[in-house]
Amino acid sequence: MRVEFSHYVAYAGQVLDTWPPEPRAPSSARRRLLYAALHMWYRRDRVVRELLKFGAVGGVGFIADIGLFNLLLFAGGEGPLHDQPLVAKTLSVTLATIITYVGHRAWTFRHRTRIKHSRGYPLFFLFNGLGLGIALSCLGISRYVLDLSGPIADNISANVVGLALGTLFRYWSYRTWVFPANPSGPVPPPPAAREAEPVNA
Repeated sequence: MRVEFSHYVAYAGQVLDTWPPEPRAPSSARRRLLYAALHMWYRRDRVVRELLKFGAVGGVGFIADIGLFNLLLFAGGEGPLHDQPLVAKTLSVTLATIITYVGHRAWTFRHRTRIKHSRGYPLFFLFNGLGLGIALSCLGISRYVLDLSGPIADNISANVVGLALGTLFRYWSYRTWVFPANPSGPVPPPPAAREAEPVNA
């Protein structure tokens, strides 16, 4: 009977998580090495897919963020908030936050634990507020400490340096607190492994 490869990978992960094995069921060094390699490949592949989704959702939020930011600051030469860059950045990040929360909950981290909205929303906005603080700090230093202004300086400080630092913080905080790991039950061994187990009378 054909068993999917992913089932063996999951079983290998369970073996590694419960290492060392019980004395009655020793494993060869070759099997341990194979299971370790499969487990590393499986975890890396899953993280890569998650990072790609995170980047895609973040890209949509980034477009909304810089679009509204530049519209408020520079639309028609001088936008409605041309002299208030921090307020403009706050509004643009708020819009991006709403977009990214929906995208991450419905797509990026849908395989992880879904905490209640009453807890998820406050945590998400809290960590986005801290990420916003990072971007605002970079923009504020550029404008009021280094005395740099204009489209290029404002976008580099807020949407390059600030965005990069804020994104790293958001990814870590989302995975740790907003979308925590989904604890899974024990994975049953594949048929080959079950047949090898001794039968207790």
